[in-house]
Amino acid sequence: MTALPDIKLPADLIPTDGRFGSGPSKVLIPSLNALAATGTTVMGTSHRRPAVRGVVAAVQDGLRAMYDLPEGYEIVLGNGGATAFWDAAAFGLIESRSQHVAIGEFSSKFAKVTSGAPHLEDPDIIEGAYGTGATLRADASIDAYALIHNETSTGVTLPVVRPSASDGLMLVDATSAAGAMAVSHPDYDVYYFSPQKAFGADGGLWLAICSPAAIHRIAALDASSRWIPPFLSLKIAVDNSRQNQTNNTPAIATLYLLARQIEVMLEHGGLGWAIERSEASSAALYTWATASPLAEPFVSDPALRSTTTATIDLVDAVDADTVEGVLRSNGLVDTFGYRKLGRNQLRISCFPNVEPADVEILTRAIEYIAERI
Repeated sequence: MTALPDIKLPADLIPTDGRFGSGPSKVLIPSLNALAATGTTVMGTSHRRPAVRGVVAAVQDGLRAMYDLPEGYEIVLGNGGATAFWDAAAFGLIESRSQHVAIGEFSSKFAKVTSGAPHLEDPDIIEGAYGTGATLRADASIDAYALIHNETSTGVTLPVVRPSASDGLMLVDATSAAGAMAVSHPDYDVYYFSPQKAFGADGGLWLAICSPAAIHRIAALDASSRWIPPFLSLKIAVDNSRQNQTNNTPAIATLYLLARQIEVMLEHGGLGWAIERSEASSAALYTWATASPLAEPFVSDPALRSTTTATIDLVDAVDADTVEGVLRSNGLVDTFGYRKLGRNQLRISCFPNVEPADVEILTRAIEYIAERI
């Protein structure tokens, strides 16, 4: 391994907090302190007793308030993260055939799940080159449409819009969008995500905002002759969520941090406040990258550029791994690009917990390092 150049950033190029990871993302120190202060009241207790169920209820009530959910929409949660949810959806939400937009690593992985499911027909996969978008199309043979709101691997965001003249369920992967991007309730049936992105918690859980149509589909497939592994049963997840709990023991610290993060967001103005924070941070990055001779946004279409996970290509003369390593040695961490893209690229979190002023400092730090390597 090539030794990193010994570059010490000056004090004015050190942000107040150097965590810029796209997931797990920056967790607020006051939230960690609040978790520690709970002592024996939450951690190390049964997830079916009032203390932990109260945390789950706080998460559900907070999300209902943040998204101003219509009557009949439910907050369902379970163990395993969004990856586990793809498997659960293949059993509990897709009747026969799904359609997928595949524009990056994560949207492609859901398509691979349904492609390999023996009880489902081959899915219709609409592919877009990495760094670009793609659009769902109405098809009478499709009963579930899978869209990704924000492709974490590439920094592409897509509008959440139902295909016209379609009555299939709309399943939206919102893992790096929920809590920082707007969505219209009529345009989705399941808006699912993990809490280690904009919600500044940790991984190991999935959450899903489900419409009445989605709840009905879950019940219908559960009542059918289809075998569904109990761990992946969305009907079991719905039944437990209605009791403010998960079927299996959850990561209780993650639940607590999620509840605290939602509380912080609501105290500052809710989803609108969070959106403005992410937009301010990403605007600073894209403005810098567009003007700098050392960098450019990976996503060429400004309308598709993510406001939560910004991907920035560096010119060949400036090695991104070296820049990332020097940043890390100075306490500015997790700016590396997504490994499978294999580009000379930085990927920088613009989630609400990140201070927009720190992002601006980061751009100047990158310039400082690039000039010296």
